[in-house]
Amino acid sequence: MPSGVDATFVEPLTYMNHSGDIVPYFIPKPFSVDELIVVCDNLDLPPGMIRIRKGGSTAGHNGLKSLVATLGSGDFLRVYVGIGRPVPPTSIVDHVLGRPCDQQESQALRSGVALAAEAVMALCGGRPLDEVMRAYNRKNTT
Repeated sequence: MPSGVDATFVEPLTYMNHSGDIVPYFIPKPFSVDELIVVCDNLDLPPGMIRIRKGGSTAGHNGLKSLVATLGSGDFLRVYVGIGRPVPPTSIVDHVLGRPCDQQESQALRSGVALAAEAVMALCGGRPLDEVMRAYNRKNTT
């Protein structure tokens, strides 16, 4: 982190569907929701690909639904890491909670997490959102 920049990184230990439950413990008052960056999975992106956006719908993501309900707004930054869609007969729940199906998918996911971490650090370091989006959106190192 650049000197003089305060940031709190939180990994919820709740079930994803209850991600919003931790908000009162970590987000100070007064708080502007546009200061929040949420990193989460995305079924609609290939494994390891990342996408950064501000606001938008929850697209059915239960963790985001919980955060929006608690915060009263969805105008926070999102850094999505693609996990791809499951191959039938694997259910979405089993896919999201399971392990990668092979070494290639595992490497892609690790690369995506690393890219997401770089993007978050760039944002926390003060790089403009549009610049970070151009640099990282739809990128994958595999």
